[in-house]
Order: sequence, then structure tokens, then C-alpha cells
Amino acid sequence: MGVSDVVQAFLFALFAVLTTALWAVTMPTYNNLLVPELLPAAAYPPIFPSNGAAPSFLTLAAHFSAYLVANVVDPGVVLVALALGAVYLARAVTSPTRVRLESLLPRLVVAVVLANVTVPVAGAILELAGAVYPVVAGFDGGAWQSWANLTGFGGLKFSWDNGLLAFVLSFALFSLVLLLALAVAARNAMLAVLLVLLPAFSLLWPIPALEPLARRSWMLFGELAFLPVVLVVPLELAVGSPSMLVLVAYLAIALGAPSLINLAGGQLGRLGFPSAGGALTGGIERGLSVATVGLASVARPVTAARRTGGGGGATAARAASSVTRVPLPFTAPLLAAEGIGRGAEAMFRHVKDARLALASRRFGGLDRDHPEPLSELR
Repeated sequence: MGVSDVVQAFLFALFAVLTTALWAVTMPTYNNLLVPELLPAAAYPPIFPSNGAAPSFLTLAAHFSAYLVANVVDPGVVLVALALGAVYLARAVTSPTRVRLESLLPRLVVAVVLANVTVPVAGAILELAGAVYPVVAGFDGGAWQSWANLTGFGGLKFSWDNGLLAFVLSFALFSLVLLLALAVAARNAMLAVLLVLLPAFSLLWPIPALEPLARRSWMLFGELAFLPVVLVVPLELAVGSPSMLVLVAYLAIALGAPSLINLAGGQLGRLGFPSAGGALTGGIERGLSVATVGLASVARPVTAARRTGGGGGATAARAASSVTRVPLPFTAPLLAAEGIGRGAEAMFRHVKDARLALASRRFGGLDRDHPEPLSELR
């Protein structure tokens, strides 16, 4: 067994251990963090729990919303009515726009009523989405709720058979799963915040300049309510994925669910939800950087040969130090160029030493008595 075989076996064992450690972290992250967040009872809790049940994250938001309606929104109706009156006066003086202004008073009445019944209307939207979600999430008995079902037996086989590639994709999987959990948590927080602000935004609907704020806030609330329905579909399709690349693609699509909704004219893609492409690229880059650091730690003992070894040790040390200066995608061609260059240098040195040795044997006596011919040969 040569030195290259030993180094290859050591690197294979190193990346196998790193891949196993990542999978040991990814599995509980998915099973114990993401899946509990996506359960129907957690994604669509009742706003006002009954029978002494524990309050949900929407309960405090509903009470806060009622407090703002009583103390801010209802007193603000007078200010909005005055603003509409000022608009009527300004438009009546400048141009005949009575036809367009006639719809402002009915809109004011609708806005006042909607601001006072925001919590029941929002609860109805959540109940509608909550009725659809268990049907979608219950497909195949909810097999998506187990990481082992999601990856199948191909995951472990891939992890042990592909070395560096398995480690990089495992890092990308970990990044996607963690960002999925963060996206679901952000969705819950946004629902609570919108439940508090929707009454005030609804009251601003009659004002033409502020109409988009009310319309987009209600659209955003509906999109957030139905987001788990879209997000769980790629997770269900990923069950028993035939390869790790397909699993990474499904998880990237699940993370890109806000962008899919945004393509239909929604607002989710503008709110800072994590990008699927950015998460996948970041996970791969981090995996490659960690792998480069691992290679550097492996090559560090080799570089010590520069101080203690001879020509072969110095050559190996220079090659190792050159390889570990750059990220892994560019390591292979650099390693090949380094090996070819150092090999050619060693070959020329060997040929030169062989010619000198041959000349020394041929003119051995002449070398002692007359050193000039031998020096000329050299």
C-alpha cells in the first residue's frame, strides 16, 4: 500500500465521520424541530382556546388587537372621516371628480366595520386553511414526518460511498432543514403581528394613497395562512427519494414555497424569507470551506517534512501547502498541476544524477588526477 492509498483512506474516513456527525444533527433538527412546527395543531391553533387549553401564539395577539381597536382604531375613525372630508373639498375646488369620490363614503363604512371584526374574519381564514392542511399533510399516513422516511436507505449508502460529495450535500441538507424551521417560525410570528395591525391597516383603506397598504396586508395574511399547505407538498413527494440530489431539490422547493406563492402575485417574497437558491449555495460553500480546512489539518503534519525531511519531504510539503491555499473546487486541477510539475522536476533531477554517476564511473581515475574533464561534463 502506497502513501497515496493511505492518504485517500484517511480522507475518506475523515469525510465519513463528518458526514455522520452532520446527519446526527440534521435528523433531530427535522424530527424534533420542523415536524412539530408543521403539525396541524401547531400550524393552526385556535385563536381563543376552549376547555381550559393552553393559549396559543395567536391568543395574545387577538387580545392586543382588541385593545388597539378600542383605544386607537375607533378614535381614529374621526380622523379618517376628517381626512376624507378634506379630500372632498380639495377635489371639488380643483376638478370635477365627484363620480370617483362618491365611493369613498361606502368604503369608509366598510373599513370601520372590518376594523372592528378583524379577529373573527382572520379566524375564519385560518379555520379554512386549517381545514385544508390536515387533508394534504395526511397523505400516505403523514410519512413526511420522519426523516428516515424522507431519505430512505439511499441516504446512508450515499453518505458512506461518496466521501467529500456526501459531506457537502449533507451540509446543504442541514442548512435547508434549519432554514425551513426558521421560515415556519417567521410565518407564525408574522401572523401574530398582522393580526394586531390589520384593524389599523383596514381603517386606512378609504384613503386612496394608503389603499395598497390595507389590500396587501390582507393578501399577505391569507398567503401566510395557506403557506404550510404549499410547503408540505414537496416534503411528501420527497418520501423515499431515489437519490440525495432529488432530496436536496425537494427541500429547496419547500424552502422556496414563499417564492412560488409570490410568482402568483403575492407578497411573501419581499418579506425577508430565506431564499432557496441562497440557502443551497451557502450550504455548499460552507461544506466546501469546512472540507478545505479538514484537508489543511490533514496536510499540516506533511508540511513539517519541510524542516525535517529531504527532497521528497520538501516536495510533499510544497504540494500540500499549495493545495490547501484554495477552496476545494479548484484543488483538483491545482493538485494535478502540482503533481505533474514536481514529478517532472524529480524526473529531470534523476536523469541528471544518472548521467553524472555514469560519467564518474567512466572517468573515475581521470577524476582524481585530472578533475577538469569531469567538471566540464558537469
